[in-house]
Amino acid sequence: MILIDTTIVSVANPSIQQGLGTTTTGVIWVTSAYLLTYAVPLLVTGRLGDMFGPKRIYLIGLTVFTLASLWCGFADSLPGSGIGNLIAARAVQGLGAALMTPQTMAVITRTFPSAKRGTAMALWGATAGVATLVGPLLGGVLVDGPGWEWIFFVNVPIGVVAFVLAWRLVPNLETHVHRMDWLGIALSSAGMFLLVFGLQEGTENDWNGWVWASIGTGLVTIALFIWWQRVNKNEPLLPLGLFKDRNFSLANATISTVGFSITAMFIPMVYFFQVVRGLSPTQTALMTVPTALMTLVLARLAGKLTDAVHPRYLVVPGMLLVALSLWLTAAMFSPTIEIGWLLIPPTILGIGSAFMWGPISSTATRNLPMEAAGAGSGVYNTTRQVGAVLGSAAIATLMASRLAANLPSPSLAGESSGLGELPDALKDGFTTAMSETLYLPAAVIVLGAVMAFFFVKPAHLRPLRPPAAEQENAAVGRESNTN
Repeated sequence: MILIDTTIVSVANPSIQQGLGTTTTGVIWVTSAYLLTYAVPLLVTGRLGDMFGPKRIYLIGLTVFTLASLWCGFADSLPGSGIGNLIAARAVQGLGAALMTPQTMAVITRTFPSAKRGTAMALWGATAGVATLVGPLLGGVLVDGPGWEWIFFVNVPIGVVAFVLAWRLVPNLETHVHRMDWLGIALSSAGMFLLVFGLQEGTENDWNGWVWASIGTGLVTIALFIWWQRVNKNEPLLPLGLFKDRNFSLANATISTVGFSITAMFIPMVYFFQVVRGLSPTQTALMTVPTALMTLVLARLAGKLTDAVHPRYLVVPGMLLVALSLWLTAAMFSPTIEIGWLLIPPTILGIGSAFMWGPISSTATRNLPMEAAGAGSGVYNTTRQVGAVLGSAAIATLMASRLAANLPSPSLAGESSGLGELPDALKDGFTTAMSETLYLPAAVIVLGAVMAFFFVKPAHLRPLRPPAAEQENAAVGRESNTN
């Protein structure tokens, strides 16, 4: 539900803009407000789960998220500006998501032993991957049917059922006593806010001086936060010792490239299908069905393999398949190509995704100490979200650049993109621009595969006894000592 709401609005943006009579900037903030309040508090909410129990914090977050979803749906019926109400409700919804997200990984980390955690994380990762892809599909069906409000109303019954099930079935895990690092909280929150805000607003404001000032100040503040975590002799918000684990560090870097690419790839795809090919939101979303199906079908196999083989052998091929699917999509985009051919890349994407999300998550959390499970989950999800924000900002900038290079009148394309199909004279240039844009997420996911290549074999896969030859040598040594 959390991840669906990250992507579901992408399909509904034109309908929301028309329904609320707002500007493009206004509708972009519907997503930006959610991403901002989702990404900024994750380090803190992860620690709260360690302190007060992940189940309790999860249920609080679920309640906030569900009520905010109801608010989103009624945004245009409440007093005041409809778009203002929706942006405020999405900000609260993002806060609820931030409370929930680290707890999901923490519960799995603390419930399953290291040797069996891979299967659980593979299912968690498959759910995350499918949810990210189902968002546009569900959004298309609801927008074409009852209306854009229902992309938020649908969360309410799901939230109620999830609350009951979590209350009954999720265990109450042991809490750990922690001191609150108030300076660390202030520095991390301010740094993340300034960085994410600057990245989100860059494209809309032509990367002017105050945007770069926000990004620069955010980076300096984050650097101060890291310095404070290092010199703090009490209990830092972010245990830097976690990064001594090579797999944890590499997995965080790798998942940021995944967040970047998965978020970035949807925007040019949606615009191509709706603006160039004239597909409805539902028809556009149906193009992602092969991806979701392949990810679900292969989740069980991926889980078994995650507990049995070196993660490098799953993640690297998986990420390269994702890159291949994006390259094929870019190469196959054409105003006249048969739609059926465009179902091949999403199928490859689904196969790659099955061996990407879960194994990376499992590799990150495999060796975390139990008392740091929440903090580690917070770091992991923060890096993923920062990657997503970077992807959103970068793809918007690149799209604008490619449209300017390939169209005689990019402003005309921009005006038409939210209203229906482009004039035939502009379709070739618009298609070329979207194709060229997709090479960026493809390149970034390849970078992630390179980093995943350096994963080390987890401890539970290493032999508990020395190989036979070493045992024989040891036996000879013992016999010599006896003599």
